Amino acid sequence: MTFISPNQAARFPKAKRGDIILAITSENVEDVCKAVAWLGEEEIAVSGHTAILKHEQNPKYLAYYFQSEAFFKQKKKYAHGTKVIEISPIQLARIIIPIPSLEEQSRIVSILDKFEALTNSLQDGLPAEIAARRQQYEYYRDKLLTFPRKTA
Repeated sequence: MTFISPNQAARFPKAKRGDIILAITSENVEDVCKAVAWLGEEEIAVSGHTAILKHEQNPKYLAYYFQSEAFFKQKKKYAHGTKVIEISPIQLARIIIPIPSLEEQSRIVSILDKFEALTNSLQDGLPAEIAARRQQYEYYRDKLLTFPRKTA
């Protein structure tokens, strides 16, 4: 986190608790649209090359979804550029995000939080176990965040 003067902060958009902050530019497709759920109490200034997603969903659910393979496949369609890869907010709005009930979102977040805690707690001396848990976490994250398409 970087601290800036109040005068500088006044010029930037603000993120509030629960907002999702997305990097809309990067040097590669993998890192464009990296997302973080702002869970701090205070409003923060967000610099350029980011988008702030305001919503009424579970912010951690959305942050997890933005890490999923399903999201990656969609964003790849809209990412453009050579040295600098970007996705405009208009293109970002075209990405379909499955939104289950808030109760289901909380259940998914609880499971993924446990996997993430387990993965991060195994860092000393167990590299094979960490790799296996990460793979398991990604598998279940993608399974939990993949929904059948509704047909009309």
